Amino acid sequence: MNQLERLKKYTTVVVDSGDIECIAQYRPQDATTNPTLILKSALSKKYECVVNEAIQYAKKTGGSKSTQLQNASDMVSVGFGKEILKYIPGYISTEIDARLSFNTSACVKRAIKLIDLYREQNIDTSRVLIKLAATWECIQAAYKLKKLGILCNLTLLFSFAQARACADSDVFLISPFVGRIYDWYQKNKTDNSYFSNSDPGVLAVKKIFLYYKKYMYKTIIMSASFRKVEQILELSGCDRITISPDLLNVLKNQTCKFNRKLDIDKISTISSKPTPLSESEFRFLHNQDAMAVEKLSEGIRQFSHDQIELEKFLLSLF
Repeated sequence: MNQLERLKKYTTVVVDSGDIECIAQYRPQDATTNPTLILKSALSKKYECVVNEAIQYAKKTGGSKSTQLQNASDMVSVGFGKEILKYIPGYISTEIDARLSFNTSACVKRAIKLIDLYREQNIDTSRVLIKLAATWECIQAAYKLKKLGILCNLTLLFSFAQARACADSDVFLISPFVGRIYDWYQKNKTDNSYFSNSDPGVLAVKKIFLYYKKYMYKTIIMSASFRKVEQILELSGCDRITISPDLLNVLKNQTCKFNRKLDIDKISTISSKPTPLSESEFRFLHNQDAMAVEKLSEGIRQFSHDQIELEKFLLSLF
């Protein structure tokens, strides 16, 4: 048994990719995309049909050039999601424009639009998760969307305050970014020794896992953004783990045994939950974590940049 097969015994494995061929190869339970992955796939000649269909859709719906561009961009994301769903039995996570990350009503509106686009493509929308950055505004949007029957994946999650606020709002799923937390601490330390059980990204997820399971929150924890196989194995037993194709391939070709690290059955539970964080408490606690503040801002900037690059590419095709 290789490590990928063993990992699947403890954890639901998700592929983090916009490459349809890769997803077809690994056949994960779920898959996730983001603006960076969508941009990379859209620029590939392999997926010209997805891009062309989005352009034709935008032209058909009409409106101003900016409206058509937004419609084409949204349809590209939906088009990739539609194709990916052919190869997985579970959820596809589709991310909205990161430039909306501080506007609750705009996030709700765009999420509804994406779900409607999936519905127009005859997709079972119960299999679609809307990805939002884990800002206070997006967490509130996720709360409102769940009341409308739309489930969300809160991404770019770095602080414990973000995790608490998501649990308070009964968010369906969160994506703590293990690798980006690791990156920040690597950049800011002088000791080059590495131990997976003391990796700051790993410890962040373990803290969230213990808290969620102790207080019986239903929010799913999907660890994401890995740099090392050791990080993945150290979190075996996490609800879900989303893995890049490169690391999936490493796991597939290694057979060293490992033990389950996270086990809900070993955690004592408490029926009463902590008092939910207020907005001011959330902002203060999140702001106390320099790493989380920097990485959340950086992530939103990066995804916004790639969204703009995608729009420039699509505009050149009109």
